[in-house]
Amino acid sequence: MELIADILLGAGAVGAGVYCLVLARRLRGFATLDKGVGGAIAAMSRQVDEMTRALDSAQTQATASAARLDLLTQRGEAAAQRLELLIAALHDLPDPATLARPAKLRLVRRRRSAADVDADGDDDAAPGNQGSARGPRLEAAE
Repeated sequence: MELIADILLGAGAVGAGVYCLVLARRLRGFATLDKGVGGAIAAMSRQVDEMTRALDSAQTQATASAARLDLLTQRGEAAAQRLELLIAALHDLPDPATLARPAKLRLVRRRRSAADVDADGDDDAAPGNQGSARGPRLEAAE
C-alpha cells in the first residue's frame, strides 16, 4: 500500500509540474507587448492617448467656432436693428401718390421803378431797362 501511495504521490507531483509549465507559458504571452493581452493593453493605451489629443483639438476648435459664431450673431443682430430703423423711417415718408406736383418755375422779368433805382443806389438801371442788377427773378407758376 505504501508503494501505491508513493506512485500516486509521484504522479500528482508530475501533473502539478506540467500544470506549472503551461501557466508559465501563458503568463509569458501576457507579458509580451507584441502579442497577447500585453499587446492589446499597449495598443489601447496608444489609442487612448490619440483620442485625448483629438478631443483636445476638437475642444479648441469648438471654442474658436463658438466665439466666431457669437461675433457673427452680434453683427447680425446689429444689422437687423439698423434694418428695422430704416424700415420704420420708410413708413414715416409720405406716399408719393398723395404728394402734390411741384410748382413749375418760370422766368419773370419786371421793370424797375425809379423808387427801386433810388433805393438801390444803382444809376445804370434806367426805368426803360428790363431786369435788375440782381438778375431775373424765378416765381412759381399757378
